Amino acid sequence: MTNAANSTHARIRRSNLAVPGSSPKMLDKAKGLAADQVFMDLEDSVAPLAKAEARKNIVAALNEGGYDGKVRAVRVNDWTTQWTYADVIEVVSGAGANLDCIMLPKVQNADQIHALDMLLTQIEKTEGLDVGRIGIEAQIENAMGLTNVDQIAAASPRVETIIFGPADFMASINMKSLVVGEQPPGYDVGDAYHYILMRILMAARAYDKQAIDGPYLQIKDVDGYRRVADRSAALGFDGKWVLHPDQIAAANEVFSPRQEDYDHAELILDAYDWHTSAAGGARGAVMLGDEMIDEASRKMALVIAGKGRAAGMQRTQAFTPPDAG
Repeated sequence: MTNAANSTHARIRRSNLAVPGSSPKMLDKAKGLAADQVFMDLEDSVAPLAKAEARKNIVAALNEGGYDGKVRAVRVNDWTTQWTYADVIEVVSGAGANLDCIMLPKVQNADQIHALDMLLTQIEKTEGLDVGRIGIEAQIENAMGLTNVDQIAAASPRVETIIFGPADFMASINMKSLVVGEQPPGYDVGDAYHYILMRILMAARAYDKQAIDGPYLQIKDVDGYRRVADRSAALGFDGKWVLHPDQIAAANEVFSPRQEDYDHAELILDAYDWHTSAAGGARGAVMLGDEMIDEASRKMALVIAGKGRAAGMQRTQAFTPPDAG
């Protein structure tokens, strides 16, 4: 089986656009938007009577193409429903060659990942697709899922992302709020979501997965979206859902490094490479201006530089070795 985890760093997911599978118009419009990932939804945004037709719409959209440069995902219904197996079979059999990931909502344990992995493998073999190429995105939406998030992240090499689903999660723990993403009334110190976000982030990083924050439902409040996105981005999350085109630019900006941070990271990498070389004196801890850098600095810089490169950023400063200045 191809290790799907090896491909996660090649995929950039700053903005993850939700598109109802029941709307051919919106599926088509998404092709021209600047979202890094488009996930075509068969779950909450599609009424039960519209799910069968939505599968057909999604297969047609994927096969028609036009999502160049985007991660193409489909969110199926969760395993407790009667629709999941048909969602997976029809979409993957019909358009598996043009699909990158299946998003599984309301994941509660590793067995649910194992079941999806097995079903995908059977379809891939039947359809002559590369076994293991289609990844899995696991959405954590309740207390049981968070309790088992480590096992979920480790359940299959196909798992690429761990996603926070705030609305269902808030309901599952009886949170006193009806505004998704905002602090519940009475919680006036700290961030009510901090533990949840950090728990997901730790599981994701422990098993080399990406961590994705969920939606902000006040779609006309872009400043509010940016404020909430800043929190998860500061922790180290890789991206966030977008429900409206107006949120895309904010997500792409928030989950990309600032230009000055990207430039500084590239300078650290160049300086460290030079100073640790024979020409630079083969030293392990050196100065870059007024800052001491070492191997730990290099590791931190690799994260920022990697995100900047994936986002297509261009550096504006070049490193000049001291003896060449």
